[in-house]
Amino acid sequence: MKSIHVSIRDQRLTLKENETPIRSYPVSTSRFGVGTEEGSMKTPTGRFCVAKKIGGETPSGTIFQSRVALKTGDPLPPTDDLVMSRILWLAGLDEQNANTGGRFIYIHGTKHEDKIGTPASCGCVRMRNADVIELFDLVEEGAPVVIE
Repeated sequence: MKSIHVSIRDQRLTLKENETPIRSYPVSTSRFGVGTEEGSMKTPTGRFCVAKKIGGETPSGTIFQSRVALKTGDPLPPTDDLVMSRILWLAGLDEQNANTGGRFIYIHGTKHEDKIGTPASCGCVRMRNADVIELFDLVEEGAPVVIE
């Protein structure tokens, strides 16, 4: 079974198969640190699963608003923190991170690829668009995720 491990310290996501690393990607976690408080914009830690995969049919660079792909000509969301290319929506499995799904914590692509490798997100785990597309295609819904 494939699983995902995110190291906040190293700003790195590792995809494992039967506990053996098979891919490693630089990521960007929250610039506000770690935490589970609603509205904190912090990256939660603990055990999660990929609750839902969104965007598999869309081209790279597609912008999502409320998990719906925008079409050409649609107004852009009123934020600089765009969710792009693919979404792996996480659900918390621990008591302290059980609110993760409602906080809309994702692994997703970004327009800020230049900041990958440094804490710069608003709570989510950002990846380069090509990397999140590759990861999306390699993992199944229900895949275990650890963020620490």
